[in-house]
Amino acid sequence: MTIRLAVFDCDGTLVDGQASICLAMEQAFAENGLTAPPRSTIRRIVGLSLPHAVRLLAPEAEEARQFRMVEAYKAAYRAARADGSLQEPLFDGIAPLLDALRDDGWLLGVATGKSSRGLVHCLATHGLTEHFITLQTADHHPSKPHPAMLEAALADALADPAETVMIGDTAYDMQMACAAGARAIGVDWGYHETNELLAAGAEWVATSPLELGEYLLK
Repeated sequence: MTIRLAVFDCDGTLVDGQASICLAMEQAFAENGLTAPPRSTIRRIVGLSLPHAVRLLAPEAEEARQFRMVEAYKAAYRAARADGSLQEPLFDGIAPLLDALRDDGWLLGVATGKSSRGLVHCLATHGLTEHFITLQTADHHPSKPHPAMLEAALADALADPAETVMIGDTAYDMQMACAAGARAIGVDWGYHETNELLAAGAEWVATSPLELGEYLLK
């Protein structure tokens, strides 16, 4: 039997975490005496590993300060998670999409720039933990678009790249899929534009979870 694997990005694809990400990054900049870039710029780095994102957002900061910014971001995010202010709502239609794919025999995974702790908390909050057989995070792999996360998901699922789709909202996701030999499918409800996703290798870009389901289940 052919193994079909669908690997999802998290922030910008499954959940809309931009508000909490921007707040934590703004706090990290403020605590280190820097002015944060506009939120439109911060959203551009969602999906990258945190150290890589900080280097891109604060290239003028010395390495030690960048390290402190990473730690400040983590602390802000942990505090928001602990006090219940963390905002990571599921996009409308995601839960039914995951149910439909699982019921059709697809194996499901996640490859994300989140930490393992952050991803586990996010999935548990939405009751989605049992949907996924493989969880790949930035604290165990190089940052996207390096293919390591997706290659690990393939190994976990014993799946062939040709029967695997990487679904995400950023060019980093599409580039990672292409580097791993998997199919790249973009979604337009996240943080990069449709033309960027197509230029980065997306075979197609969905405009809603319902449309994505129809595309994969046809």
